[in-house]
Amino acid sequence: MARQYIDCREVPSDMNCSIAIAADSESELVEAAAQHAKTVHGHEDTPELRKMLATCIHEGTPPVEAPKQQQAA
Repeated sequence: MARQYIDCREVPSDMNCSIAIAADSESELVEAAAQHAKTVHGHEDTPELRKMLATCIHEGTPPVEAPKQQQAA
C-alpha cells in the first residue's frame, strides 16, 4: 500500500490554505480531507464532496513547495 496525499494548496481559496493530508489508505485520506473541508472551509460533507476529493489524490507524499495553481480560462 503506497502513501497517498491531498494537498489543499492545489485549490484556490480566499484563505490560502496550506494543509496537505497524507494517509496509507484512500478511505482514511478521503475521511480526513472531508473533515478538513467541513471544519475549516465550511463545506457540507456530501457524497459529491467525497467523490471530488477522491479525484485530488496523489501517490507519495506532499511536496515541500506549493504546487502551481492553474489559471482560470
